[in-house]
Amino acid sequence: MDTIGLPRRLLAEFVGSALLVTVVVGSGIAAAQLSPNDVGLQLLENSTATVFGLAVLILLFGPISGAHFNPVVTASDWLLGRRAGTGITTRDALAYAGVQIAGAISGSWLANLMFDRRVFEIATKDRITTGHLIGEVVATAGLIALIFALARTGRAGMSAAAVGAYIGAAYWFTSSTSFANPAVTIGRIFSDTFAGIAPSSAPGFIAAQIVGALIGLALIATLYPDIAADADDVVVPHPHADRHPSDPA
Repeated sequence: MDTIGLPRRLLAEFVGSALLVTVVVGSGIAAAQLSPNDVGLQLLENSTATVFGLAVLILLFGPISGAHFNPVVTASDWLLGRRAGTGITTRDALAYAGVQIAGAISGSWLANLMFDRRVFEIATKDRITTGHLIGEVVATAGLIALIFALARTGRAGMSAAAVGAYIGAAYWFTSSTSFANPAVTIGRIFSDTFAGIAPSSAPGFIAAQIVGALIGLALIATLYPDIAADADDVVVPHPHADRHPSDPA
């Protein structure tokens, strides 16, 4: 299998994470402008754009980096891969998370710029309630379980459609509107718009997402005890760079 160097994979994760947040925030701004008096319609517009945008981004960047765009997906890949000597290395996982967060913040700035808002702003939308935190646990657990179930059953190629559909549905069946992604959560702090989240709410969301990821991993490890052998296929099967003997598994 051909190998893809880390710089190219990091570029794919950075741009993909940036565009994902641009889609989420930009469509939220557009929805608020187009349907100012109907929050339900705003959510429909925002979620529809996110479904299609996420699916396209997975198809575009999956063959390069795996299209994680999400630190808990990367961490789950790393954690499972340690059991079988597969998956992403510790060094690469940390690098992925860093560029995912940087990309997400840049995506908010780009969305603000496109809609003639102040580029640098901080959200004031408080989202922290018990229901929201439970919603994030549920959304993230389902996302992780879905991704690794597809990998284990040889259907990772369906991730674009399946993950997009799941996130779109979770916009509606979770009280939190399914952030399910620490990088996206941090990125959305930097736009004081429909899709924004106040800095005081973000730590609770991220903690809930970590808990949800652990629950999703526990479920998938129980259903598929040999899941670690398929860690390389998350989200989309992709070639990793050659490992050096000194690289941690």
